[in-house]
Amino acid sequence: MDKVTLIATATMGLESIVAREIKDLGYEDIEVENGKVTFTASMDAIPRANLWLRTSDRVKLKVGEFKAFTFDELFEKTKALPWADLIPANAEFPVIGRSVKSTLFSVSDCQAIVKKAVVESLKKKHNINWFDEDGPLYRIEVALHKDVATLTIDTSGEGLHKRGYRYLHNEAPLKETLAAALIKLTTWNPDRPFADPFCGSGTLPIEAAMIGQNLAPGFNREFASDEWDWLGRDVWDKARQEVEDLARYDQKLDILGSDIDHRSVELAQNNAKEAGFADLITFKQMQVRDFSHKGSYGIIIGNPPYGERIGERDEVEFMYKQMGEALRKHDSWSVYMLTSNENFEELYGKKASKKRKLYNGNLKTDYYQYFGPRPPKKAD
Repeated sequence: MDKVTLIATATMGLESIVAREIKDLGYEDIEVENGKVTFTASMDAIPRANLWLRTSDRVKLKVGEFKAFTFDELFEKTKALPWADLIPANAEFPVIGRSVKSTLFSVSDCQAIVKKAVVESLKKKHNINWFDEDGPLYRIEVALHKDVATLTIDTSGEGLHKRGYRYLHNEAPLKETLAAALIKLTTWNPDRPFADPFCGSGTLPIEAAMIGQNLAPGFNREFASDEWDWLGRDVWDKARQEVEDLARYDQKLDILGSDIDHRSVELAQNNAKEAGFADLITFKQMQVRDFSHKGSYGIIIGNPPYGERIGERDEVEFMYKQMGEALRKHDSWSVYMLTSNENFEELYGKKASKKRKLYNGNLKTDYYQYFGPRPPKKAD
């Protein structure tokens, strides 16, 4: 198998960022759709995409796609796909599914039919009648959309937001993939100061440190396709060696995370230590109204409380006013805030240079972007 077609799934609104990451990996045959980016590449794209994609949720191997209006069609067309070229006789191969605007709307029936079709296909090739399923995981998904069935195998295992450093978190943690996207939507680079005045469990500062030192987000974890014999151990070894070769461990960084809650600060410090950034990130207990930094031309990114809970709104909106007064004093800095509060600009005291709709979980939010001046060019 020289070429594979992969689907990098994405939270709504992040598709263009995922596509840019895929292009940065050197892949050009890309199609962007709602919630996913499809691309064709050589087999080594499986480990490279899993290791390097910061903003994608997971990477799936596309096995086939066809129209299916009846269960018979779904069964026969699924059975005809080359499952035995991908799935060994001892594999564990559960089937999950979803159906949107399709004649075949019963997900449980579709899953059962696909499972049966795959079993029949494997029986013929492996010449056995019973599968113990006690080997490596090949999770199959049947996704029906407007009567088109897409059959994939998940290459990631756990979602790509599971970086391996955040064993502890606060009540409403910012997903690592969204945190990375918030940073990538700014002009930050490792030569500029970075600050998060609502650091919580430290996700934004830690993701910034990983980006700043060019560390692959998947360097500290395993993936389902690690165990796939047909992919080969050497392909994974080569991909992991690339991760090591491209890391910039000596890159100095100026990253600050602060929070009003001392427990969150302790949590963030522990997570940073787990990620290997204990000496690179400074954490402080501090209210946003007291924010100060001696640096210039920095980037402030925050995911402040939204005031969604009953009784919190007035307190949060007053804090937004204090935030605006404090942060506007740093007039060379750029400020980026994610919130669902539609009155944020009025409360902050300034109209955003730009805002972008994003989803934090199932909650629709806006990413308010206040652009500061560009830093002066360094002399050669």
